[in-house]
Amino acid sequence: MNDALSGNGRPDRSHVGRIWHSGRHLLPVLALLILTFTVFAITNPVFLSRGNLQLLLTSNAQLWVVAMGMTFVMLAGAVDLSVGAIMAFLAIMFGMLLNAGVSGGVALAVTIAAGALLGGGVNGVLIGRLGLSFLLVTLASLTAFTGLVNLWSDTMAIPIQASVTDSIAFGNFLGVNISLWIMGVTFVLAQLLQNRTYYGRDVYAVGGNRQAARLAGINTERTIAFVFALSGTASALAAVIGIGRSGAASPTVDNNVPLEAIAAVLLGGTRINGGSGGVGGTALGVLFLATLGNGLSLSDISSYWQQIVTGVILVSAVLLNRLGAAR
Repeated sequence: MNDALSGNGRPDRSHVGRIWHSGRHLLPVLALLILTFTVFAITNPVFLSRGNLQLLLTSNAQLWVVAMGMTFVMLAGAVDLSVGAIMAFLAIMFGMLLNAGVSGGVALAVTIAAGALLGGGVNGVLIGRLGLSFLLVTLASLTAFTGLVNLWSDTMAIPIQASVTDSIAFGNFLGVNISLWIMGVTFVLAQLLQNRTYYGRDVYAVGGNRQAARLAGINTERTIAFVFALSGTASALAAVIGIGRSGAASPTVDNNVPLEAIAAVLLGGTRINGGSGGVGGTALGVLFLATLGNGLSLSDISSYWQQIVTGVILVSAVLLNRLGAAR
C-alpha cells in the first residue's frame, strides 16, 4: 500500500500535511511570480512570445547557476559576497587558457576546478577552519580578486571565439538552448545533493546550529569548505556562460550578481541565518526576478529603476524572512 494512501484508498491526511508544511514557504514567491507574470502578459503582448520567453530564461542563466551555489552557502548560515569578483577572475583565466591553445574542454575543466579550489580553499578554509567572519572574508576576497583580475588583464577584455563558448550561448540540443539544459541540470544536481546525500543533511545541520552539529559528530569545517567550493564552482560555470553570451572575457566585476543571488535565495524562503529553505524556492526566486526585469525592460523602464526595485525587494525579503523566523 502506498504510504500516501490510507487504508480506504484516500490520501493520508498526515502525509498531505507534511507536504504542505514542507512547501508552504514557497507560496509567497510563487504568488508574486504568478502575479507579475500575469500583469506583464496582459499589459505587453510581446511578453508571451516564444523569443521573449526564451530570452527571459537564457539571459538569467548566470544568475540561476550562481543562486544555486549561493543557496548552499546560505543554508549553512553564511553569505558569499565574492562571487562577482571570482567570476571575473575565472573568466580571464578561461580566456587566457583558450588563447594559449588549450582545448575548450580542458580549459572548461581547469576553470571549474579552479573555481572550486578558490571558493573552498580560500573562503571555505578561512571561514570554516579559522573561524573568521564570512562577511569579512568574502568582502576581503572581493577586494583582492578585483585587484588581481585588473592586474592580470591590464583592465582589458579578452575577445574569445571558441566552439565551447559558442555552443553554450547559441547551441541547441533536441531543440532546446544549451543554456536551458545547463539550468535544468544544475537544478537537478542541486536537488539531489540537497535531499539525497549526507552532505546536504550536514549543511542543514550546520546552518541550524553549528555547535550542536559539531557535538553530533559533523565535520563543520569540511561542510563550510564544501559549500564555498560549490559557490566557487557555480561562479566558474557562470563565468563561462557569460563569455559565451558576450564573446569576451571581461575583467569588470559585477557586484550586482551576489546581491541578486542573495535576493533570489531569500525570496525562495531560505532563512537568512541558515538551516531552512532550499533550491526549489531559489529557482522560483530567480524566475521572479527574471520576469520582473524582463517586463520592466519591455516597458522601457530605466535599468536604474530596476536596480531600485531589486534593492527594495531584497530588503523586503530580509524583513519577511526575519518575521517568518520569529513565528
